Amino acid sequence: MQGMTDPEPMQWLREFETAVRARDFAAGRRLFADDAVAFGTWATAVTGLANIEREQWRNVWPRIRDFRFGDRPVATAIGDSGWIASEWSSDATGADGKPFRRFGRATFVLARRDGQWRCAHSHVSLLPSQSESVHGRV
Repeated sequence: MQGMTDPEPMQWLREFETAVRARDFAAGRRLFADDAVAFGTWATAVTGLANIEREQWRNVWPRIRDFRFGDRPVATAIGDSGWIASEWSSDATGADGKPFRRFGRATFVLARRDGQWRCAHSHVSLLPSQSESVHGRV
């Protein structure tokens, strides 16, 4: 399935990427359903677009730079439903004040509402850490 792309969800993904990069919350809101549900690194589970913006986007977008989705997202649409899976990356500032690149993954469930693609569910999070805090035997 790698590289399978449908132009309509891909266009949605590029518009969302542009909104994040520009920190354009209004543009991001236009791409989501009012009753959307989101999972993420910052907020575990959030329901409703206003809450997603307040609890996830406004805590992340102003703190990152050069946000980009990966080169090979997978996107498809069947009728009035679609989905996207993609890697992403962005620059952030470390505790030492130096920039560093961070990487994550994202999935989006889309629904066509009033003739427009709207995100009904998103999961945008950092890659799992390679934590050394796991103990015990397998």
